[in-house]
This record gives sequence, structure tokens and C-alpha cells, in this order.
Amino acid sequence: MAARKSTPRKIRLIKKTKQTSPVPAWVILRTKRGVRTNPKRRQWRSTDVEVG
Repeated sequence: MAARKSTPRKIRLIKKTKQTSPVPAWVILRTKRGVRTNPKRRQWRSTDVEVG
């Protein structure tokens, strides 16, 4: 990937990085293990991110 990225593209990449985080432990405890996994979880190598 190019080292020089435009600012809007960098912002979109940062958003995707935040979205791929796991569910916090306190959420799992609060929902009594009803919510365990993040459905939007993405593996950085196998799934492409269409951010332009």
C-alpha cells in the first residue's frame, strides 16, 4: 500500500480498524453471555476493505 494516503482515506481506514475490535468483556458480562462475538469482525489479510 502506498505510504502517502489522502486524509479522507486514512479516516475511513481508521474507522474500519475500530470496527474490527472484539466485544468488550463488560458487555459479555452485562448481557449474560448473550453477545459474545462481533458480527462485523474482519480478518485483515483475508477480507478486502473497499475504502478507495
